[in-house]
Amino acid sequence: MAAKSVNLECRMYENEFPEADDVVMVLVKEIQDMGGYVHLLEYNNCQGMIMLSELSRRRIRSVNKLLKVGRQEVAAVVRVDKDKGYIDLSKRRVAPEDISKIEEKWNKSRTVHSIVRHVAETVGIDMIHLYQRWGWPLYKKYGHAYDGFRMAVNDPDSVLEGLEITDREREELLRNVTRRLTPQPIKLRADIEVTCYQFEGIDAVKAALKAGEAAGTEECPIKIKLVAPPLYVVTTASLQKRVGINALSTALDVVKKEIIKRKGKFVLKIEPRTVSEKDDRDFSSMMTELENVNKEVAGDDDSSESDSE
Repeated sequence: MAAKSVNLECRMYENEFPEADDVVMVLVKEIQDMGGYVHLLEYNNCQGMIMLSELSRRRIRSVNKLLKVGRQEVAAVVRVDKDKGYIDLSKRRVAPEDISKIEEKWNKSRTVHSIVRHVAETVGIDMIHLYQRWGWPLYKKYGHAYDGFRMAVNDPDSVLEGLEITDREREELLRNVTRRLTPQPIKLRADIEVTCYQFEGIDAVKAALKAGEAAGTEECPIKIKLVAPPLYVVTTASLQKRVGINALSTALDVVKKEIIKRKGKFVLKIEPRTVSEKDDRDFSSMMTELENVNKEVAGDDDSSESDSE
């Protein structure tokens, strides 16, 4: 017997069409002299049109400068013909503050849609049935299903209580949200200079740095790496930025106290701050280059000195 075909095409929200004045995310599909034809990404790619007069408040010399096929745009809904399923849209009526809001909403909705689609495909049920039974109810309960999904990582019983969800759907849903929405640690870093010109200066610096690393906790371990004497970087990672900043500050205070006690000097070059993945990669690349440069090169043992008179 042939396997049941599962319908994985579905709008993201309960309303079949947006309302007038809503702000939506669209994909430009075709450009003509009168304007651009678009698909509304959140509403199962239903068709809409941005008229030439709604592209910009300024004089338009070329539609192609304002719209490009294949590009996503933020548009405001002007009119909706629900009988014909056609929607008039505008770019010029979108306020600057609306753009960041709809982009955030779109990213959340796209993540939710991807998770629901995966569950539907795995359990063999049409997407719209999952949305009707527990997807859209989560939108109503939490304002956005994404926020409900995130809470379900730590408290699934409370979030899914009262929803019409089967054991298999629940298992697959929680597996996906745990994998995709579990908070990732934030990386933090500070740059310092530590010097000591006393007789046992090297030992003093080592002791101060070790004391700084020992000030870390299991939640926020502290690592200190040498960049090039006397510059060091102090790093940690935490689920909460404030906690990570406090951990770094504590470690820096320990290093400062210890090196000053040994008659050395401490300078905070760059305050504790968060670092991006790109910053982290750049730092790792720099450290690798420094290691290669600092590798000892064997001398030419076969060379001999010339006799001198």
